[in-house]
Amino acid sequence: MINKSDVEHVALLARLELSEEEKELYTKQLSDILEHAQTLNKLDTENVLPTAHVLPLKNVFREDEVGDHLDTEKALSNAPDKEENFFRVPKIV
Repeated sequence: MINKSDVEHVALLARLELSEEEKELYTKQLSDILEHAQTLNKLDTENVLPTAHVLPLKNVFREDEVGDHLDTEKALSNAPDKEENFFRVPKIV
């Protein structure tokens, strides 16, 4: 069970200023949440597999394979500035 001093301690750690009304409200709400969690602990979950995610996940990335690429001349055809086989960009540092 949560009491008012627990709420004050958490508020202090979180650097929150709570009014007396808010302390009372959060004490009741947190107590209700813990009571509900205790109710859930009573459920028989012996035949329920543990899950890490609600939805099934699969890797959506493709394999890294070498494929066709643009030839250098075509890649540099629209470059605003180039030098030999490279894009030329303004010096930043």
